[in-house]
Amino acid sequence: MLILQFPLWWFSMPAIMKGWVDRVYANGFAYGVGEHSDARWGDRYGEGTLAGKRAMLIVTVGGWESHYAARGINGPIEDILFPIQHGILHFPGFAVLPPQVIYRSDRMDDERFTELRNQLAQRLDGLAHTPPIPFRRQNGGDYEIPALTLRADLAPGQSGFGVHRE
Repeated sequence: MLILQFPLWWFSMPAIMKGWVDRVYANGFAYGVGEHSDARWGDRYGEGTLAGKRAMLIVTVGGWESHYAARGINGPIEDILFPIQHGILHFPGFAVLPPQVIYRSDRMDDERFTELRNQLAQRLDGLAHTPPIPFRRQNGGDYEIPALTLRADLAPGQSGFGVHRE
């Protein structure tokens, strides 16, 4: 189980954490594995070297939850975290669990801290049984190969990050 915990900085992870990803996710480990042909584009997006392992984000945010809602000024938190969850975690094979997002993390009294600590403890205790985000697998038949575009009959008329979830 990999847990990446970080404050949301400029709509992403801090540079030092991205640097860790850049150094650890080496060719032959996190990418560049498996058959690359007109029929298959490697083992990735749920099928990589980290398949069978789980990952989750714990993200602290200064803004209100409403700021990161579907109609919030910052856009949905699911969209903001998509490049990390889908591109950094799902790409090499992780089953990605829904994130634990802590809003208004800079405005916390003792009562709220205790409540959030207890919620996180329960969440961590249940990680083995938490269903992952149902991202589509690259080689599962949902994407046209070699174009790697979602089949026209799946999520017709829709676009955006959401179409890459089953």
